[in-house]
Amino acid sequence: MTVAAAQPSHVHTAGSPALTASAAVAVIAAATLAGAWFFQLVLEILPCPLCLEQRYAYYLAVPLGAVVALAAARGAPRPVLLAGLALLGLAALANAGLGTYHAGVEWGFWPGPTDCTGPMVDFGKAGSLLDQLDKVKVVRCDEVQFRFLGISLAGYNVLISLVMAAIAAWGVVKTARA
Repeated sequence: MTVAAAQPSHVHTAGSPALTASAAVAVIAAATLAGAWFFQLVLEILPCPLCLEQRYAYYLAVPLGAVVALAAARGAPRPVLLAGLALLGLAALANAGLGTYHAGVEWGFWPGPTDCTGPMVDFGKAGSLLDQLDKVKVVRCDEVQFRFLGISLAGYNVLISLVMAAIAAWGVVKTARA
């Protein structure tokens, strides 16, 4: 038996495009979520309903990317890796579409959803209703709370999601050819 044959299969998979792509998507998604939570909790830039919906793809991408990376590291069958990468790419593309919609709402290109009017108030406490209404901060989907270099957070979501989709697509192409 040669030394190369005695090596575990992870030596071959360490340079696997499926491993690289899925791990990169998971790390980018985790960093994006950390940034979103930083903006919300530290800088007190509260998310609107569309902002919260845009986080769903990242909440999917972190564990799915980790699972696909782990599967790639353990030599999972190519169809499993391709399916995982395709799902990561599709989620990122869908999120880029949602971010584009949100950015269009911010620029006034089209109307936003009607639920961007703030949190629901518990009307069961009628005695303190006025106090509750004073504490409600309405976060509108059509008002930009933060821009950097002229781009809103929804715009950055589009860019980040497209990068994630491109990385996943690269992983699919390279894995399919391997």
